[in-house]
Amino acid sequence: MTTRGTVLLESSLWQNHAKCRDVDPAVFFPIGSTGSALRKIAAAKAVCENCACVEVCLDFALKTNQDSGVWGGASEEERRQIRRERNASLRNAG
Repeated sequence: MTTRGTVLLESSLWQNHAKCRDVDPAVFFPIGSTGSALRKIAAAKAVCENCACVEVCLDFALKTNQDSGVWGGASEEERRQIRRERNASLRNAG
């Protein structure tokens, strides 16, 4: 991440520029894993896809262990997978 990205992450200023500010939060935090929840996840990811803050948002979610909702274009399961892969890399490097 760039220095600018680090500053944004640490200050939370990125949240002021995120596209999700104008979207109902329920879209990003669906209940369940089928039907309408999957449609909300897809809708949330579509918002993230066009957001300049997507990388810093995902980094924030990973660093602060956000376990619910869509953050940085990644679902709960996708973030769990990213964490597993990062942890495996750290174990293999050490």
